[in-house]
Amino acid sequence: MSNNNSSQQITRIVLGITGGIAAYKCPDLVRRLKERQFDVRVVMTAAAKEFVTPMALQAVSGFPVHDELFDPEAEAAMGHIDLAKWADIFLIAPASANTLAKLAHGEADNLLTTSVLASKARLIIAPAMNQQMWANEKTQRNIRALETGGALILGPGVGEQACGDVGAGRMLEPLDIAERVESLNEVSGVLAGKRVMITAGPTVEAIDPVRYISNHSSGKMGYALARAAIAAGAEVDLVSGPVNIHTPAGANIFPVKSAKEMLEVVQNRVSDCDIFIGCAAVADYSPVDVSSQKIKKNDEVMTLKLKRNPDILAWVAAQKVRPFVVGFAAESEKLKFYAEKKLNNKKLNMICANDISCEGLGFNSDNNQLLILDDKGQEKNLQIAAKEVLAADIIKEISYRLG
Repeated sequence: MSNNNSSQQITRIVLGITGGIAAYKCPDLVRRLKERQFDVRVVMTAAAKEFVTPMALQAVSGFPVHDELFDPEAEAAMGHIDLAKWADIFLIAPASANTLAKLAHGEADNLLTTSVLASKARLIIAPAMNQQMWANEKTQRNIRALETGGALILGPGVGEQACGDVGAGRMLEPLDIAERVESLNEVSGVLAGKRVMITAGPTVEAIDPVRYISNHSSGKMGYALARAAIAAGAEVDLVSGPVNIHTPAGANIFPVKSAKEMLEVVQNRVSDCDIFIGCAAVADYSPVDVSSQKIKKNDEVMTLKLKRNPDILAWVAAQKVRPFVVGFAAESEKLKFYAEKKLNNKKLNMICANDISCEGLGFNSDNNQLLILDDKGQEKNLQIAAKEVLAADIIKEISYRLG
């Protein structure tokens, strides 16, 4: 569901509001979007009007709110087809479990779902519901179907809910949603015609059939980069270690487990790429001997002999004909010193470094902050933000350096 004209910036947003307590935040969301120079029209479901009034949304958007599928006045002017053609983005926030199900199955029984179904606009969804509803397999199946169809899912956040439950299901805050939409807009088309290879997630190095060596990488940054690169118009090969994340729509996915498997995929395909982003947390070592049977607990101490894993990033950078090479560095001290050392030793074009000692950032978090260095001596700090926002910023920095 991506906009066909990906080389132009998107400025027109239809905000679809469905029934949920988070709907009261939507006047602020409209205001945040307008601050970023988006032209916003609002469509509401009947249930949404139980939580926020059309008058409030008309006041902040500056335009009448659309809420009836069979509204003679709306059909005479901007009916559901005109609304569908007008939009560059359909942003549904909050998106209830009911609306997710309708969208996933192509139902069109109200103005919002009908307009989405009739539109080629990019679909962005910010879910909001009870944590148990979000965790329900039926909801997750609907989310997977929407993502497969090209929708971008923002959130949900984790925290205390209006019902008193605690867990995943909160709609992201209006400022967070607006920043993510803005970041995606800014990279639209900047990598058109480019092929990008991204490694993501951890690698798993077997000790025996039930034990392995790995790390805390969730893959969230690598997958956010894949989504941002696709939004920027690139063809994306995503080489991923084991993660619990839906594959970004449009990405060519290559699932692997070990560093050796990841290297093999990279070696076979990187020559066709213009950009290589080594975001995976590749295990530095793997066992010399892997037992074919489960190792029994016999002694108080067990000794493992380890060997160095191949350095995938260094291998790519050492090729005679090579892509633009971007690395990542996760450090616990002397961030700039070690990032510069890795940049120079491996002859990278650019490196993104983060301080893993900062609580709540980096591994397994939705947020991070980064220091970007390049081989021309340029430096840029990216402040704390959602990984989707940082991913879009990284894509912008890459496109700027490619010229």
